[in-house]
Amino acid sequence: MNMFSCVLRPFKFLIIAFTCALLLLSSTIPAFAIESYKSDPTEATTQLLETQRQTDEVAKSPPPTLEEVQRKSNEGLNEVQGAADIDKMKSPENSQSATSVEDEVKSFLEKVTGNK
Repeated sequence: MNMFSCVLRPFKFLIIAFTCALLLLSSTIPAFAIESYKSDPTEATTQLLETQRQTDEVAKSPPPTLEEVQRKSNEGLNEVQGAADIDKMKSPENSQSATSVEDEVKSFLEKVTGNK
C-alpha cells in the first residue's frame, strides 16, 4: 500500500496543478474574449448634460400629449433617447464584419496552444 501511494503522489500533484491552471484560465479568458470600445472619459459628459437638460424641461412642463409623444418617438429610437448614438448601436447592417465571441476565443486558444 505504501508503494502504491508513492506512485500516485506525482499524479495527484499533476491533477491539482491542472485544476488550478484550469480555474485560472477559466476566470481570465472572458476578460480577453471581447475587445471592447474604449471611450474617452469626457465623451459622455456632454450627452449626460443634454439628457439632464431635457429631463429638467419635461419635469417643469405639463405631461405631453399622445401626439407629442408619438412625434418624439418617431424622431429616433424612442421618445427618451431620440436619435442619440444611433450610429454606435449594433445592428445586422453594421455588424457583418464583426468577430463573434466564439471566433475570438478560438483564436485566443490557438495562439495559446500554438496550433495556428
